Amino acid sequence: MRGIQAGDVRVLRPGSVVEPQSGLPSPSPRDPLLYPDSHMDVQGYKWVRWRVWLCRLAAVLTLGLLLIVFHWRPRLGVLARCCSCPLALSDILLIRDSLGQQHVVQVLTEEMEDGSLDLFGDLEENEWRDTVHLYNEKKTLLRYYLFEGIRYLWLDTKGAFCRVSVLNEDWTCKDLYAFQKGLSHQDQSVRSRIYGPNLIDVPVKPYMKLLFEEVLNPFYMFQIFSITLWMIDHYYFYAICIFIISTISISISLYETRKQSITLNNMARLVTNVTVRRSSGVEELVNSVDLVPGDCLIIPQEGLLLPCDAALLSGECLVNESMLTGESVPVLKTPLPAGEGRYSSDTERRHTLFCGTQLIQAKGGRPGVGGAVAVVTNVGFFTAKGSLVSSILYPQPVNFRFYQDSVKFMLILSVVAIIGTIYSFVILFRSNVTWEELVIRSLDVITIAVPPALPAAITTGTIYAQRRLKKQGIFCISPPRINIAGKVSIFCFDKTGTLTEEGLDVWGVMEGHHTGFSELVPEPRLLPAGPMLSGLACCHTVTLLHGQPLGDPLELKMVESTGWTLQEPEGDGNALDAEFGGHKVLAVMRPPIYQLQAQGNPIIEAVAIVQRFPFSSALQRMSVVTVTCGGHTAFAFIKGSPEMVASLCRAETVPTQFSSKLRNFSSEGLRVLALGFKPLDGNTDFATIERGDIEKDMQFLGLLMMKNLVKPESPKVINMLRLAHLRSVMVTGDNILTAVNVAKSCGMVGSDEKVIFVNATSHTAQSTPTLRFSLEDGEASNSQGSVEILTRGLYQGGFGHHLAINGKSFAALCDYFPEYLPKVLMRATVFARMAPDQKTQLVKELQKLNYRVGMCGDGANDCGALRAADVGVSLSEAEASVASPFTSKNENISCVPLLIREGRCSLVTSVSLFRYMALYSFIQFCSVLVLYTEKTGVADLQFLFCDIGLVTLLAIVMGRGGPSNDLCPCRPPASLLALPVLGSLLIHICMITLGQLAGLFITKSQDWYIPLNSTVFGTANLPNMENTSVFALAGFQYIIMAVVVTKGYPHKKPLYYNVIFLCLLFIMFGIMTWLVLYPGHVVCRILQLYNISDMNFKMLLVAVAALNFLICFIVEVLIDLGMLNCLHAKRPSKKQYKRLQALLSDSPSWPPLNQILSPAGILRWSRRGLKEERWR
Repeated sequence: MRGIQAGDVRVLRPGSVVEPQSGLPSPSPRDPLLYPDSHMDVQGYKWVRWRVWLCRLAAVLTLGLLLIVFHWRPRLGVLARCCSCPLALSDILLIRDSLGQQHVVQVLTEEMEDGSLDLFGDLEENEWRDTVHLYNEKKTLLRYYLFEGIRYLWLDTKGAFCRVSVLNEDWTCKDLYAFQKGLSHQDQSVRSRIYGPNLIDVPVKPYMKLLFEEVLNPFYMFQIFSITLWMIDHYYFYAICIFIISTISISISLYETRKQSITLNNMARLVTNVTVRRSSGVEELVNSVDLVPGDCLIIPQEGLLLPCDAALLSGECLVNESMLTGESVPVLKTPLPAGEGRYSSDTERRHTLFCGTQLIQAKGGRPGVGGAVAVVTNVGFFTAKGSLVSSILYPQPVNFRFYQDSVKFMLILSVVAIIGTIYSFVILFRSNVTWEELVIRSLDVITIAVPPALPAAITTGTIYAQRRLKKQGIFCISPPRINIAGKVSIFCFDKTGTLTEEGLDVWGVMEGHHTGFSELVPEPRLLPAGPMLSGLACCHTVTLLHGQPLGDPLELKMVESTGWTLQEPEGDGNALDAEFGGHKVLAVMRPPIYQLQAQGNPIIEAVAIVQRFPFSSALQRMSVVTVTCGGHTAFAFIKGSPEMVASLCRAETVPTQFSSKLRNFSSEGLRVLALGFKPLDGNTDFATIERGDIEKDMQFLGLLMMKNLVKPESPKVINMLRLAHLRSVMVTGDNILTAVNVAKSCGMVGSDEKVIFVNATSHTAQSTPTLRFSLEDGEASNSQGSVEILTRGLYQGGFGHHLAINGKSFAALCDYFPEYLPKVLMRATVFARMAPDQKTQLVKELQKLNYRVGMCGDGANDCGALRAADVGVSLSEAEASVASPFTSKNENISCVPLLIREGRCSLVTSVSLFRYMALYSFIQFCSVLVLYTEKTGVADLQFLFCDIGLVTLLAIVMGRGGPSNDLCPCRPPASLLALPVLGSLLIHICMITLGQLAGLFITKSQDWYIPLNSTVFGTANLPNMENTSVFALAGFQYIIMAVVVTKGYPHKKPLYYNVIFLCLLFIMFGIMTWLVLYPGHVVCRILQLYNISDMNFKMLLVAVAALNFLICFIVEVLIDLGMLNCLHAKRPSKKQYKRLQALLSDSPSWPPLNQILSPAGILRWSRRGLKEERWR
């Protein structure tokens, strides 16, 4: 059983001691985004019985408080109840992932069946005897644990828990073909126990468990504490209102959480019946849950929804992969080439069937029956769909300063609350109140200083932004990313389908000969009979579905331009096989009648495709093998990027003008493909021929040019981003000159700006790595004098410039010139010939420079980059969009500025709401402490009126203001601990305190003032004049601060656009003015206010409130204008890209043009003639 070796799967017996082996090679480092477990630190622990019982006793004595602490901090629970031990003996594992988060998992065991050890491979004789002996005495156990859906198995040879997929990751293509015979029932049973069920199981928790977990959240525990305290203090009405609000909030949260879990479970869970082949040759129907790697899967002719990842061994399959890639065009999958090479689903995508994809039809794999044959390679969460679901279930934590600062600010409020509690305790103790009231009143201050509704309130702006985006056709599955969109500083765009139209039109064909190129032929159907016409007609993967051709849009246009028609075998296909010499025919291309009957031209015969090697992004090419009628003549055709095809052709067949023609066509923005061919021996077995034997020593045929138009929205959006000082970068798999042309067409590169090409080479046996910056080819061909003028102008700031680099140079730059990489990233605008994994790497390298990176793509080859980016926008409506935080229905980039505007609006609103809720708590905190000092307090209904009637309503509608219509060059601040935010809060708090104290002292200075009864404390002293004056000022302050902290221009529409908020402000100002001036006896009795008859005094209170508003408003405006900037010296930015920008601005001689750089930074002034140095 290949992949499961004798010493790999550790089968432990109870009581046996297994120490991890040392001296083993450590696994190669992996990307923590793609393989988050590769950097996990795992520690083993074993239960200690006396510690467990001691913790149980402590839990009872603390009334369950200890268990709550263990729930919040599982690590403490492990340390308290367990002791450290080797991983091989552990019952509990403490896992620290690459992001520093800690998790606790339990080690599970499973009994193995009798005789199953024989399937692990051949053991040494003595070891085998010992194993069997121990097995007969005790049960055989398999040790593993589950983390984020992934099964980790104890492997003794590695001395560690490893992903169970490690057992089959070394399979070769030849090994997979060996599984074509099928697994035995016993083999399948053992594998099932090792790999587990083939399920992508998204847990749907019952409501009671969800309720338990929600209530144990620190926020709701604080709510429970507050409500309990208020009930004890007889604040029944207020406590009941908060309880009802919290209950509604929890109910909505539970409903939404469970609804999302059910939706994701329905999307992820796939259970069906499939047919597998057993080693006996029998085909049987099994449940897909029982599939294991190595199972031979029989795919019916009508296709199926695939429940696993599988490698296609026989036949062809037409697959809809939109669920995974977002690409709506069905893809033709061909059989895996047999060979000794290691199988990888990433490199063999065109031969791999992925879980969750819809197989539309299968053909040619089972003669006389139809369908195809595949072997299962991955199951469960190890499949492509499992990885996608896992990224949704366990997303990367959002590392955003606003959310980090909000936690720190809550700690600051907690410190303030403790200080207020101590002050209250002292005041109350001096007032000789009872111990019960002293404790209750002191603790009550904590619930005031730390508003329980703060976390919920700051999400209001995000919720409104999410709704507005949905109306605009932009859907969001990660609401916290909306605020991050407001801080995006660079946006990367895919080219084809994103900046340019998806479809291509054939622009012309040019045949090539060793003597040069022929005249341009605008219509391929006008080509004379010959290999060029046959290559255009046959070198593709277009297939038929219900008589309609399906395939890549480029290939469809190419085939359509030749006028040839596609025919596929029907039934068992024997008729077509016989027509073409007995070769197994995949498809037939037949010329149109007018070409068959053309006079004076050679007769054009139908051509059969007998072997396909599909297009690969890594290889940048595809090829086919064709035969003519009778099967006597065979040809191989190749199609792909011109540079790649030319490198695979014999040098004497490539025209000398190849480079200049390619440069000219690419510079015009044309998509250029090259074709080549070579004759083959008709007696060759083409079913087993290898790709490497085909794609070499080819004869160059010519070039195919296709026009790809820029979408009309692209230049407008790029210009909008440019005016807003947001960098735009193109990341494409196309030719670098084509990409530069599109960059100029859409405005990424200005008409007066120069493009500098970055050329980096890798280390080879014959040469050392080099790096060279050169002006674009058109300029480089000029005289030396003009180049010097351009260079001088560039260095002196006379010309703006952009860098352009291709994928090959980008890889060499990362590997050999890391010191130049940040500088290149700062100036590069065009990244061409980039593979999908290089797109992801680019995003991460930009993030290392502290850029907030946005990525916009159509989803086909951009899934990794969309996930890695801070803000990923998919222009695909397919299900794959769940891998991206944002999905736009509009298939153009006009959604990008809209998203950024909404992000900025949401961020500004969130900061405003946070400041408002903090000021609200300080207003109430100040009122309570002032009144405690005066031996009185705030009435229950006064609390209720302020909290519910004023603050809650204002906080809800404050976030309704929409974004500004324009993108401002400056980005909104995200820090809550910055000097302007903290400074304004401090000044406002001082104004709040002074305002309330002014109201109190003015009241005491009146002739009619009646002092309080000093023998009574708290609400028993109500109504009184002190409480009434402080309540009046505090009520106005709640409304005043809502106006002061609400920001408008430039990121939000002005305040008057938020009509509901504006109306509510006027209504509340009116109500508070009425309560101060004309309250009436009924209202005074309900709110326990003192009915003061002096109208002049009451007008004075309103005037104090107006003065308070005026001062706070002016201070806020001055702070916005930079009043506090003079208090601290201007320091260099902490963002690396800003520091690097300043450094490059002071380096006018960068980049060094037309100089060859070595990895050590040594300049070489000539390409040749210098002594070679050995690169180290």
